[in-house]
Amino acid sequence: MLTLTENAVKQVKSYFEADSQIRGKALRIALKPSGCAGFEYAFSFDDKKDGDVNAGFDGFEVVVDALSYEKLNGSTLDYEQSETRSGFKISNPQVKGTCGCGKSNQF
Repeated sequence: MLTLTENAVKQVKSYFEADSQIRGKALRIALKPSGCAGFEYAFSFDDKKDGDVNAGFDGFEVVVDALSYEKLNGSTLDYEQSETRSGFKISNPQVKGTCGCGKSNQF
């Protein structure tokens, strides 16, 4: 499955605290066709669906559809914040290449 860093867990929890409409939902991580290299990561808050792979993390669940899971298994989700950017970052050992802008990945 996926590993979440302490920073990622804290950030997801802060989203739940800030928005009552997503409380009780799971963090969904998926791969969507995009860019010149093939796929980009997509994040949303959603209900679990049949066929999803899920894991619990300190009060919330992360769900991944079965097709995305094949390419995300073994990845680590982190949350980074700096002066120039903030957001989730996935370190995925299955990525074989990325496009020049870094938006999409090849598997």
